[in-house]
Amino acid sequence: MRGTTLVWFTHNLRLDDNPALYAALDSEQLICLFVTEPSWFRANRYSLQSLGQHRRAFLQQTLSDLDNRLKALGQKLIVWHETPLETLTQLVQSAKVNRIITAEHPGYYERHTLKQLHRRFPHLVCEVIDSQTLFRREQLPFEVAQLPDSFSAFRRKIEKLQRVPDAPLPTPTALPPPVSNLANKVIELPVASQHTRFIGGESGANTQLDYYFSTDLPSTYKETRNGLDGWDYSSKFSAWLANGSLSPRRLWQRIDRYEAEVVANESTYWLKFELLWREYFQWYAHRYDSKLYKFQGPFNRSPLTSFYPERFKAWCEGTTPFAIVNAAMRQLNQTGYMSNRARQLVASAFVHELGLDWRYGAAYFEQQLIDYDVASNWGNWQYLAGVGADPRGHRKFDLDKQTRIYDPQGVFIKTWQGEENCHPLPNSDYYDWPAP
Repeated sequence: MRGTTLVWFTHNLRLDDNPALYAALDSEQLICLFVTEPSWFRANRYSLQSLGQHRRAFLQQTLSDLDNRLKALGQKLIVWHETPLETLTQLVQSAKVNRIITAEHPGYYERHTLKQLHRRFPHLVCEVIDSQTLFRREQLPFEVAQLPDSFSAFRRKIEKLQRVPDAPLPTPTALPPPVSNLANKVIELPVASQHTRFIGGESGANTQLDYYFSTDLPSTYKETRNGLDGWDYSSKFSAWLANGSLSPRRLWQRIDRYEAEVVANESTYWLKFELLWREYFQWYAHRYDSKLYKFQGPFNRSPLTSFYPERFKAWCEGTTPFAIVNAAMRQLNQTGYMSNRARQLVASAFVHELGLDWRYGAAYFEQQLIDYDVASNWGNWQYLAGVGADPRGHRKFDLDKQTRIYDPQGVFIKTWQGEENCHPLPNSDYYDWPAP
């Protein structure tokens, strides 16, 4: 038996298939902690918030669901509104914590926090456990430092060796008791009022799992995945995967089960293909660390872009000259979601038609998207901007052609008033915007 263990929940907000929680089962006492960082609610270097209203609501629902599940096992979720370093420091000292366990996070700041904590408490045991990837680090057929420079090369290595994820762990049936007299120090995260099927937490994730795999949608995913609007054209699991209320290994298992019980075809393979894309970007973030946010990317490729505040404003509001872009941005602002196809189109327009610094687009997605994931978001923006994992460089889309293919009747554009909000680009430069 260990003494007092603190499990720092970050992007693994679930009990099911949570190796970090399993590692704490031998503790005498257990603190289950989540930290809402003050920096999430302040303007960042891009004059945007890191946590917009839609993801706030989704996070609030997720934390509430996690707390209810912990209470059913005699535990509780402690939520503090403080920097992670100061929160962990206070709890280590006041609750006599001798071990901290957390999920391995692809974010630079989360990893930096653990390094700082170790400097403050060199004798504190810190266990960092793979919880949000299909494969553990030691299961990869290469060192992370030798991660292939492209997804295709990564996928070939994984598939050639026929690597499959471990079976997911079941939900624990019992947990060590909580530390008494620990109270929350938290601000309330407002729940958005609009109706949505994105309900945060394991409960919402399980509802979508049961719904999706009870239909024939997985068997037609490849044909429908480029849809622009609606619920059923894609799987929608990205939101629950992003904050960890759904395990990627659990999702892989459900696809396996569907293939065994219903059908295995190109579409079910494509669901796994998309999970491998996500996997690649998780390890890409680990490999390149702070270079994930660098203008030139990890390979020092300088895009020929600048920054025009009025163009950026038009893109954010959906008032560019491009109807398909406007429709997608207005959909994002109202719902917190945008299809994969639309994300590629608006990012292409951002870089190529508007000539803007890709990092501002990535930061706006971080603020707005319910399914924001640091690795996938910044990795994909680097990919589209030609500074990341795409060996072919810049990926420019013909917006007129894409509109004819994916919105031939103009239904999507009409639904989100894309045409009505077309305006010519302003040509003036402004110098009062924060420098990148």
